[in-house]
Amino acid sequence: MKNILILNGHPNKNSLNFALAEAYYKGAMEAGATVSLIHIADLTFNPNLAFGYQQRMELEPDLLYSLEKIKAADHLVWVHPVWWGGMPALMKGFIDRLFLPGIAFRYRENSIWWDKLFSGKTARIITTLDQPSWYYRLFFGRPSVNQFKKSVLRFCGINPVKITYVGVVKTSTEKQRLKWVNEVFELGRRLR
Repeated sequence: MKNILILNGHPNKNSLNFALAEAYYKGAMEAGATVSLIHIADLTFNPNLAFGYQQRMELEPDLLYSLEKIKAADHLVWVHPVWWGGMPALMKGFIDRLFLPGIAFRYRENSIWWDKLFSGKTARIITTLDQPSWYYRLFFGRPSVNQFKKSVLRFCGINPVKITYVGVVKTSTEKQRLKWVNEVFELGRRLR
């Protein structure tokens, strides 16, 4: 059975993203998977990669815990809103601090190539939008997806990475939000 880790990147506990993360969790639990859920906003860590890759910062206990969960997972589910074409700052800081050389990838000596240390894992990105997904793709080129899917997850060997767009959130009704929550529950129940 799959070991699934859900990572919620929205800082607000009253957000639709929290409800979506919880719905996926409940669906995957119902399917019998081993499931963990991390709300990044609940973690205590410095999101600033102060020295870049020149000097390693010590990982705080919450980051060490998260890293063990990431390493153990077969499937990662990332839930986050799109803000200014990207992910929330705290989620970006979480990735900056954990997806490091020697942990998520390893540069080869005297080479432009690298080893992908998270190979064998799959992922799903569930992202909320305040615009139609077709508009986000066509007019903006879906920058958050390109950055996260291609330059982070696939770079580290996580593949395939599936995308679920949820929106338009800002004009949605309670009925529409409940429909989205139920759809994400079904994704979890089908272990996708």
